Amino acid sequence: MMDAKLPLSICIIACNEERNLPRCLDSVPWAEDVLVVVDSRSRDATEAIARARGARVFVHPYGGDIEQKNYSLDQGKCDWLFILDADEAVTPELAQELSELFRGSGPSADGYEINRATYHLGRWIRHGDFYPDWQLRLLRNTCGRLTGVNPHGYVRLKGKLARLSGEILHWSYRDLADQVERTQEWSRIQSTALFTRGRRARLRDMLFRPPARFLRAYLLKQGFRDGLPGFIIATVTAFHVFLKYAKLWELERIGSSGAEGATFGKAKTSGSQTGTSLTP
Repeated sequence: MMDAKLPLSICIIACNEERNLPRCLDSVPWAEDVLVVVDSRSRDATEAIARARGARVFVHPYGGDIEQKNYSLDQGKCDWLFILDADEAVTPELAQELSELFRGSGPSADGYEINRATYHLGRWIRHGDFYPDWQLRLLRNTCGRLTGVNPHGYVRLKGKLARLSGEILHWSYRDLADQVERTQEWSRIQSTALFTRGRRARLRDMLFRPPARFLRAYLLKQGFRDGLPGFIIATVTAFHVFLKYAKLWELERIGSSGAEGATFGKAKTSGSQTGTSLTP
């Protein structure tokens, strides 16, 4: 049990997260400031749960994952910000490490990466594209904000970077169907972003990139060590890459009006992929 609150603002974005948000908030009782930015499209008890647990709540229209997270960071009261997704939780080991970090003269770096472990298909995934998954989640308020391409933003830090040994736990998907559904949505958003940037689909993108991604995840990054779940994850990841470029090809035939109409959609807005870069 910590003697005093840590001088941190825990910044969370959430949309229809009544299932995950209680676990998330219950893992950070030691923070001086906890705020939740609720997507204005949220229709479940997310807002009520956040208020009942004492968080500061902001209801804000969703303009993209990066934009929503930066809005949440701008609401932080403390000199240090901690980015946490609604489907995540801080381990007791990480909480203790943070307590030690803020003792005495405080942190020596301007930002800290934290590894994230994902639970999916009945087990914690410890290999492949899912792990290790270093995320820059702790930063000085004045030293960075998210940038990149939606939905996969990353923090651009101004200053010294270090790492912590504790982990964030991540419950990204309810089941395989949920993963496939979000793969559909994320690939749509990514293809739209690529199209807007002037990127065009090529046959070799659809022919070679998906198997290359599978081999990287399953063999090079040892996804096979996670058993059948590792094989399934590598396969769905490869399919995601195929869909991204196939939808980019389709957008070329629809034109710019189709791209504009596809900019926003039903993608889960808890930011579960923060820190992962988009590789064209």
